Amino acid sequence: MRKLFGTDGVRGTANMHPMTAEMALKIGTAVGHYFGRAERGVHRVVIGKDTRLSGYMFENALTAGLTSTGMSVLLMGPVPTPAVGLLTRSMRADLGVMISASHNPAQDNGIKFFGPDGFKLSDQVESEIEALIDSGVPLAATDRIGRAKRIDDARFRYGERIKASLPRGIRLDGLKVVVDCANGAAYRAAPEILWELGAEVVPVGVTPNGLNINDGCGSTKPRVAAETVVAHKADLGICLDGDADRIILIDETGTVADGDQIMALFASRWAAEDRLARKTLVATVMSNLGLEHFLQGRGLHLERTKVGDRYVVERMREAGFNLGGEQSGHIVMSDYATTGDGLMAGLNFVAEMIRSGEPASALIRQFERVPQLLKNVRYEAGQEPLAKAAVKAAIADAEAALTGSGRLLIRKSGTEPLIRVMAECTDEALLKQVVDGIVAEVEAAREPA
Repeated sequence: MRKLFGTDGVRGTANMHPMTAEMALKIGTAVGHYFGRAERGVHRVVIGKDTRLSGYMFENALTAGLTSTGMSVLLMGPVPTPAVGLLTRSMRADLGVMISASHNPAQDNGIKFFGPDGFKLSDQVESEIEALIDSGVPLAATDRIGRAKRIDDARFRYGERIKASLPRGIRLDGLKVVVDCANGAAYRAAPEILWELGAEVVPVGVTPNGLNINDGCGSTKPRVAAETVVAHKADLGICLDGDADRIILIDETGTVADGDQIMALFASRWAAEDRLARKTLVATVMSNLGLEHFLQGRGLHLERTKVGDRYVVERMREAGFNLGGEQSGHIVMSDYATTGDGLMAGLNFVAEMIRSGEPASALIRQFERVPQLLKNVRYEAGQEPLAKAAVKAAIADAEAALTGSGRLLIRKSGTEPLIRVMAECTDEALLKQVVDGIVAEVEAAREPA
């Protein structure tokens, strides 16, 4: 079992295990050895980051580890996560690294990896890298130590690829768009790209100071952006998270739409144009039952995976699907990108507004959601509340109560020490009863800290 890697790379509180400079050095050395073993000339790795203060520390530590194994490092500075996937492949690099904890607060940070094909690493590869971290690896000879170089045009390269995902000739002239960059990785790229396409841009969350990423803004806290849309009479609001791989949309009335509604729109539109591969959308177990019913009503299919956009992408690659994502806002369009891309999804939504002539409010509500309730219970390291008999009994009772009218999902978060209790049911009173009952048992089962 993997000890360091979670749902999306290595993540934790900066300067606490495993997110220390010492561990980042070891990780850099291990992945440098793993991806630098091929018998050919220069081995290259690209590194991007978001705007967290601790990013400087991890960038330097990873660079030291990677160059010690002979890898040459190309430093891109603050760029969205999807830019790393794109540039790893386009620059013929052996490895891509993104330093980010995504939607988490500023005190957290993380390290995500992309293989030479631009896709995130598999569980198997991460397990092999963990083994190298534990065992240690040989270092390069003195004359084979790698070099580090800054790449100044990474943001421009990414922007051009983003614009290429739009139908030819699409311009955003006459549209006013609020874009909330969460004081994160897209704080420059997103407003620039929207402006270049002709939109009048109202930026929010574009003054990062190293400590304010995702702080009261971004895809997990869209209230300020929603208020800004209404106040400025904007046509649309685009809310990104700290590394810009997910999106939440806001219509002209200030109403918020999650990833499920965006996927429903794209799937139905792509199917009408015969572009949806195998008439299938890939989403996770968290997506609402309403999405499933919406697709079934149009003769389309929904495939569910474990939570995590990389599991969505893995299934898409295995079966040849080209559209997938998560309710949280990861939208994966594999014809254009190797991972979720919030800005790309936002621009393609705007393109559909222009094509249809409809306002955002007519497009963001594709289906009626089945009532869904999600509650999180925090626990301490080493605790296993889900193993307690009382918790197991409560889960069994809840599943029996929901039979025929809903579903239940209990899981540990892959990025935080949380147990997520989620249920869907047409009977909202029953929904609250089963979720609250399980949460109470989980809380009671936690040993004293």
